[in-house]
Amino acid sequence: MPEFTLYDRPDCPYSKRVRRVLDVLSVDHEEIIVPESKPDRDELESITGQRGVPVLVSDDLPEGHLADSSEIASYLKEQYN
Repeated sequence: MPEFTLYDRPDCPYSKRVRRVLDVLSVDHEEIIVPESKPDRDELESITGQRGVPVLVSDDLPEGHLADSSEIASYLKEQYN
């Protein structure tokens, strides 16, 4: 089972950055593509309290998730580099 779940959008440049870091570092993760329309992102909001992407979710993360692409990339590089 993947350690992380990434909620993202294929057309989002911030999501693309996080996917690239996950791939380069070979970090196992599940990817969930959220709906394009923010009002349709109820599942994401119920987990993280927000509707924006990308969001990396894991029980091992502070507050259970990270929601800023720079913070996500920094965390992953510190943990997996």
